[in-house]
Amino acid sequence: MFIDRAKIHVVGGRGGNGSLSFRREKYVEMGGPDGGNGGKGGDVWVVADPQKTTLYDFTYRPVFKGESGVHGRGKKQTGACGEDLMVNVPPGTMIFHAGRLLADLKKPGDRYLAARGGHGGRGNASFKTSANTAPRISERGEPPEDVELNLELKLVADVGLLGFPNAGKSTFLSVSTQAKPKIADYPFTTLSPNLGVALVGGKTFVIADIPGIIEGAHEGKGLGDKFLRHVERTRLLVHLVDVFGFDKRTALKNFRTLNKELASHSKTLAEKPQIVVATKMDLTGSDKALASFRKGLGKTKVFPLSSATGRGHKELMAHMAKVLAHLPEPAPFEPEPADVVIEPDFAIETVDPGVWRVGGKKIDRLVAITNFDQDEALSRFQNILKKMGVDDSLSRSGAHAGDRVQVGTHEFKYRPDMHRR
Repeated sequence: MFIDRAKIHVVGGRGGNGSLSFRREKYVEMGGPDGGNGGKGGDVWVVADPQKTTLYDFTYRPVFKGESGVHGRGKKQTGACGEDLMVNVPPGTMIFHAGRLLADLKKPGDRYLAARGGHGGRGNASFKTSANTAPRISERGEPPEDVELNLELKLVADVGLLGFPNAGKSTFLSVSTQAKPKIADYPFTTLSPNLGVALVGGKTFVIADIPGIIEGAHEGKGLGDKFLRHVERTRLLVHLVDVFGFDKRTALKNFRTLNKELASHSKTLAEKPQIVVATKMDLTGSDKALASFRKGLGKTKVFPLSSATGRGHKELMAHMAKVLAHLPEPAPFEPEPADVVIEPDFAIETVDPGVWRVGGKKIDRLVAITNFDQDEALSRFQNILKKMGVDDSLSRSGAHAGDRVQVGTHEFKYRPDMHRR
């Protein structure tokens, strides 16, 4: 099943905890602290894989987690880092978060770091100083990044086939490449894009058959709104027009209507080079219908084509290859820059009378890595808050001794004179 949009939840691996350990061996003097650091958690990468053609897999597996780092151990043994996780997507996948484009994985092998793993916590050997030769403190592993991403696939093809339903796009693709799209004599035979590789004069190029577009497609009518974006990456558009018309409209009317839909969807799309092809030239009266169509187009060149008999096929393919040889590769869509937001080190808010909450990015990280069951770790935590100015800020905000202060999931009593000299 062809799926071109998906939502995934990516979480890096948590960092391993640092170890609290002391070396105690007979005949070994000055053993001291030897707790090793925890390993870093694995990152989650999104990678463009040429073997993938759809986002269908993500409908059943929307959550991806990196491997956690291993905890540190005694003898200053650092825990192993968690393995990175590779999330494979089709080339042409665009990654969004909160409506902002983060990356465009256009080519095979392109990758994007979606979620970083947390750093490993330090063991007590890292806290040894000349003033504290036997520290009884270690850190917990840092939590990882956790983010929701929206994926959108825009097919990567050199040529996009456009046309109203039953214009002959699938038939043309089947005789021009090895692709085997579904073909029938009723509208909307093709319900998803098909890709095929054509070989002309020793050169290959990819052709995409885009499902039938109808009037009002840019407003969501029919199938066109769903698939119009798949022609945005193409270098060349081949507009196939049923020379006898479609849906009680003439070939000329259908040609102009579809081009109007392209312009309504995207100005860039409407400006792409376009080859006009009149199809079904094997049917009775086709030459007369072609003459009328050409007259309405003026100087625009029209290629007559019959995929059933082969009429005009060789000339059309040669012209497509010639035009493509002079067209540059489309550049990937540029990521949208994030708004620069300078966050304060911490923020204080009143929860209830006598209850305060301290938060912020640095505060949250400090809470996450602190072992609150260790006296030295708790003392270090309080000293860091004081150096950051949290105590003074609480006092200026009106906090009194005995007030409750919430920091993360922990709660303390405010003691303004505890660290004052």
